[in-house]
Amino acid sequence: MTEKHHPNFKDTIAASPSIFTIGVAGDSGSGKTTFTQGIRSIFGNDLVSTITLDDYHALDREGRKAEGVTALHPRANRIDRLEQDLIQLKRGVPIEKPVYNHATGTFDDPVIFRPQKILILEGLHTFSTPALRKYLDFTLFVNPERDVKYDWKIRRDVEKRGYSREAVLAEIRQREPDYAQYVSPQMQYADAVIGIGYSEYGKNLGAERNVYRVSLAQKKLKRVLEDIDLPLDLYSILSLSERNFALKFARGENDGRQMGELIIDGELSEHIARRLEQSIERQTRVHPISLFQKRDYVTAGDLVQLILCWRIIHRRIFLETSP
Repeated sequence: MTEKHHPNFKDTIAASPSIFTIGVAGDSGSGKTTFTQGIRSIFGNDLVSTITLDDYHALDREGRKAEGVTALHPRANRIDRLEQDLIQLKRGVPIEKPVYNHATGTFDDPVIFRPQKILILEGLHTFSTPALRKYLDFTLFVNPERDVKYDWKIRRDVEKRGYSREAVLAEIRQREPDYAQYVSPQMQYADAVIGIGYSEYGKNLGAERNVYRVSLAQKKLKRVLEDIDLPLDLYSILSLSERNFALKFARGENDGRQMGELIIDGELSEHIARRLEQSIERQTRVHPISLFQKRDYVTAGDLVQLILCWRIIHRRIFLETSP
């Protein structure tokens, strides 16, 4: 790879008139933000901006209670306004964005939001309509197993948002039908689907070291760019790891579509993540990429985060080089 053919990709993105949009959908507390954190870390706040779709609630907390609807019901959200705003943002036009305050359950004053060159949208209904899907360049659905998701939601809402455990459990039960009807069907439109379950090496590892079994199912790439690769260092895998791990790849169906699925469990040597980071550095000429510094081991979730970065960057390069 030479500088002539592959300049620093940050400079390429910064100079591009295009806004690259990433849509992440999934239930509340499912870990949506975690799996796009690598993109934020690699390209920085100057190039990456994020919108949380909770800001597009149509009803505040008391309003939803009075109407007898959950935040997952489309009637409780301004999806029409989101569609209009996404069209403007895709064009690079600033919008007046609403702001939902989780601490109070009410709305703050709207703010002026200016999109950066990479725009991430995260929420319950991120690509739930044809209009939204039309203006998203890459779509990801995060789908933890039921017990994992509810464990996370209880911890987050009790520790960070001040809810009681009983209130969170009651909300979980109330939300389940709406999740199945309005959120889960988005999986069929996702470019990639992440699944998360408890590790086969012990359920307790989740709370102790954030160790889970993580799968990444992806649609087959329609086009592979020359010099874009994703190496896995077998020497590091076989020789340097002293903790349990498992790697598996299988072809199968995900929501009726044929997709390849990579399944990773346990913890792997940091050397493996570093080799993947070096590959992204070489392909993008963005230096340094060090998402997991001062760690001897990385989790399955860490590795999937890196692989997802590679896939998203691959997609962005493809759009840049398409005629």
